[in-house]
Amino acid sequence: MKVTLDLDQLLQQGRITAAEYARLQGFAAADTGSLALNLLLGFGVIATAAGAMVLLHSAPASVVLGVVLGMAGISVSNQSPKTWGVFGSILLLVGSLLAAGGIVVLTDGRPSGFLVVTALLVIAGVLARSGLLVALATISLAHTVGAATGYGHAMYMLLIQEPTVTVVLFTLLSWGCYRWSLTLQPEFQRLALISARTSLFLVNLGFWVGSLWGDSPGKAARGWVSRGSQTVPDWAFGIAWAVALIGAGVWAARENRRWVVNLVAVFGAIHFYTQYFERLGASPGTILTAGLVAIGIALALVRYNKTDIISRPPAPVASN
Repeated sequence: MKVTLDLDQLLQQGRITAAEYARLQGFAAADTGSLALNLLLGFGVIATAAGAMVLLHSAPASVVLGVVLGMAGISVSNQSPKTWGVFGSILLLVGSLLAAGGIVVLTDGRPSGFLVVTALLVIAGVLARSGLLVALATISLAHTVGAATGYGHAMYMLLIQEPTVTVVLFTLLSWGCYRWSLTLQPEFQRLALISARTSLFLVNLGFWVGSLWGDSPGKAARGWVSRGSQTVPDWAFGIAWAVALIGAGVWAARENRRWVVNLVAVFGAIHFYTQYFERLGASPGTILTAGLVAIGIALALVRYNKTDIISRPPAPVASN
C-alpha cells in the first residue's frame, strides 16, 4: 500500500515530531534517488538501442536486440526488484517493442506476424506487470482481423475491414477477461481489466465503422466491397450499437464500473453525432442542438463522477 502524506503540514500541525519528520524525509529522499537513477539508466538504454538500430537498420537485429534487452530486464527485476525494478521494467518494455517491430517487418505485416507479436507482448506484459504492454497486445490482436490506423497530411485514418468479426471477437475477449479478472490476485486482476477495457474500446470502433459502411463478413479481405452490396447494412450496426451501449451503461452503473460508464457516454455521444449529421447534415440549427446535447452529456458525466462512492455498490473484487 502506498500513502501520500504532506510531511511539512503534519509537522506544523504537531502530528509528528521533528525526529519523525527527518526520518520519513530520509526515506523519501532515498526512494527519489533510486527512482532517478533507474530512469537515467533507462533513458540511456533507450538512446543506445535507438542509435544501434539506426546504424544496423536490420529487422533481425531488432529482434535479437529486443530479446537480449527483454531477458536482461527480467533478470534485473528478479535479482533486485526493490532497487532496480523500474530499470528492469524499462528494459523489458523497450526490448519487447523492439522485438515486436522486427517481427512485423520480417513477416511483412501479415496476420501471423501480429499473432506472434500478441503472444510476445502478453508474456512480457505479465512478467513486467505492464498494463501498457497488455493493452498493446490487445491492439495487436486487432490487426489480425484487418484493423489499422494511418496518418496523412492533417488527416487521421481508422481502418476496420471486418466490423462484424471485430465486434464479436472483442466482445467475447472483453467479457472473458473481465470474468477471469474476478478470480485473479490484484496485480494480475489489473492486467486482465486493462485488456477487457481495451477490447471494449475496439468493440465500439467496430460498431462505429459498421454503422457508417455496413459489412460483408469475410469479403473485405478479398477486395473492396461497394456500400450497396453489404450483407449487414449500416442501419443494423446503428441499432445494435445503441442497444449495446444502453445495456453496457446500465450494467456498469449497477456494478460501479465508472470507466465503462464514461466510455459508454463518450461513444454514445459519438454514435449520436455520427447518425445525427449523417441524416440531418450540418446547419446552424443542427450544430446548435448538437452543442447543447454535448454540454448536457459533459455535465451529466461530471455529476456522475462526483457522486459519493460510498453510496454506490462496490465493484467486484478478486476472489481468494
